[in-house]
Formats: sequence, C-alpha cells, structure tokens
Amino acid sequence: MMTSISKSKDLIISTKAKEKLPVKYNDSSILDLVDNEIFLENRNEVKKYLPEILGRVLARTWIDENFKEIFKKDPLKTLSDNGVFLPEEMFLEFQKPDTKRPKIVVYEKKGKSNFKVRVVQLQLIMMAGR
Repeated sequence: MMTSISKSKDLIISTKAKEKLPVKYNDSSILDLVDNEIFLENRNEVKKYLPEILGRVLARTWIDENFKEIFKKDPLKTLSDNGVFLPEEMFLEFQKPDTKRPKIVVYEKKGKSNFKVRVVQLQLIMMAGR
C-alpha cells in the first residue's frame, strides 16, 4: 500500500473516485512535486498516482531548464531527490527530452530478466488555438 507522510490537507482531485492524491497544491513552492515523501509500493499504485506527478515533472521541464537537465541525466534519482520513490523493479526513460513533445515511460523489469513491461507512459503536448 502506498504510504505518504503529510501534515497538510490533501486536495481532492478525482471526481470519479473521490480519492485524495498526494500531490502538493498548498501555498508552499508551486514547483514541488509532492507534499512529503511518497513511497509507491507496487504496479497498481504506480499506475494510480504516478501519472499526475509525472505531469508536474513534464510541466516543470518546460519552464526549468536546470531541472530538465538533471531529470534527463537520472530520472529515478531526480524523483527520489524530490520525495517520490518507486518500487525497485520500476525504471523510467525520458524520451525525446529536447523536443516539444518529451515523453516519460515507466517500465517494470522483474529480476535479471531482459524483458520489460510498460506500466505508464505520459506525454504533454502544448497546443494553442485561435
């Protein structure tokens, strides 16, 4: 089960499930990814909670070049440095980081197997209309 240490009130985001998501929306830094450390413990928790966090990561890579370079070099370390911890068998790829359509893909790899399963894929596309 996902654990989160939080002292502030979580904002209810999902209108379908009325579930509380551990993402920061209070008056502290708008660039923070989460309120406090969050430990995702299995594939279901990764699929449920990580897309919103990764959306914040992608948005931040658009406006913070330093963060983008750090994330590009080591996505898992960047997440853990920002309080987001994934299960040991999960890893990330930051694909097309220098384009207008960067993508983050989360894979699961069991043991010493070369086989990997895509768990989550997230890509933000900025569009303008007139």
